[in-house]
Amino acid sequence: MIVFENLKNSFPKRSKDDLKNIMSKFYHHLCDLIVESLKGFTISENELKKRLIVRNPELVNTYAENGQSIILVGAHYNNWEIVAQTLGIYSKHKCIGIYKPLSNKFLNKKIYESRSKFGMGLVSMKESKSSFIDDGIPKAVIFGSDQNPSNPKKAYWLKFLNQDTGVLFGAEKYSKDNNWPVIYATINKIKRGFYEVVYSLVTNNPKDEPYGKITEDFTKLIENDIVNNPQYWLWSHKRWKHKR
Repeated sequence: MIVFENLKNSFPKRSKDDLKNIMSKFYHHLCDLIVESLKGFTISENELKKRLIVRNPELVNTYAENGQSIILVGAHYNNWEIVAQTLGIYSKHKCIGIYKPLSNKFLNKKIYESRSKFGMGLVSMKESKSSFIDDGIPKAVIFGSDQNPSNPKKAYWLKFLNQDTGVLFGAEKYSKDNNWPVIYATINKIKRGFYEVVYSLVTNNPKDEPYGKITEDFTKLIENDIVNNPQYWLWSHKRWKHKR
């Protein structure tokens, strides 16, 4: 079973009973996530604002007020769909999400409509370069950087959850190319159906950072969130199918 195998490899010192308990909590949360995502197709803007709060929006919005674009990094942790829907409401940037289109055209269309209906622009990974064209509008380009890279030869390799892991390098590459500050978004679950986002600055000057440091730093932030509340990460994802 992929979920238990991922948990066992990520937490080798935990007992079998402990891992089964985390797995049980994960499936409970996954059921909530599915229901909440379905609700997201019809949810109103007012209801979204009740269900997701950004604790420190000023950290991001100050950059927009100064005409500075940024890169936001997040993970498939807690309810990332409600975050995708809501960022365009809270942010003063033009929000653009980099995403991987689904093979199921109907489902891809529904998710695209759900994520974009309150101001989030969506760009496929293959067209991501277009998000960084300077048109005078401050942008926040969002990367989900905990996914399995399609090409392991282009990945950045590091230790993540006690395993040799290939990490997508796009967030660091584009931040260095454009010298856009990098900010990490933690998603916390307050209670069932209600969440909060807390921003953390990764770097203000990407061009000054050594190769790999930005990726190492935000991956450590992702790891810390998972270790603190492991049931909220997407353990059903085949995260480690590639080897170095």
